[in-house]
Amino acid sequence: MKRLLLAAVAALSFNLAAAVEVAGVKFDDKMRVGTGDLVVNGAGLRKKAVFKVYAMALYLPEKRGDAEAVLAAKGSKRIAISLLRDLSAQQFVEALQEGMANNHSEAEMVGLKDRLKQFSDTMLAAGEPKTGTSVVIDWLPESGTRLTVNGQVKGKDIAGEDFYKALLKIWLGNKPVQDDLKLALLGKAS
Repeated sequence: MKRLLLAAVAALSFNLAAAVEVAGVKFDDKMRVGTGDLVVNGAGLRKKAVFKVYAMALYLPEKRGDAEAVLAAKGSKRIAISLLRDLSAQQFVEALQEGMANNHSEAEMVGLKDRLKQFSDTMLAAGEPKTGTSVVIDWLPESGTRLTVNGQVKGKDIAGEDFYKALLKIWLGNKPVQDDLKLALLGKAS
């Protein structure tokens, strides 16, 4: 009986440690992306005024508590987003473009322009992101930035790690879309 109780407690403890939850959305603690094993670095909630817009998690090969260290980290990476409200594809794309522009100079944006257009066009073609939509943005060193919506790969992978880092800066840059979300993604949320 004692062994059974200990096994049940151990199983319960494992299940509690196996996911991070944000606004009712569960994110796995670990996963395999491309050829790399990743751990959740942090997870948080994007709010706009009083509205919950999306829950998101950042996955890295190993935990990093500093934005510069995250941007410099080698290997596969993942941004996982779960929408908590209906958005138009245009709203979602415009928010990404604005976040990128806020964290890059005009000269840097010129270098990212064609790839940002490719990414934006792919997002628009994916359709209207409704509540519960899963958007995953992976960095795969062997092929580039990959967009997956509701488990379906969209468009072609986008070359250049600089582009993925530019996307990360939307949330982790000097002018992040939301300060407490940046802290949460860095594992520093209260």
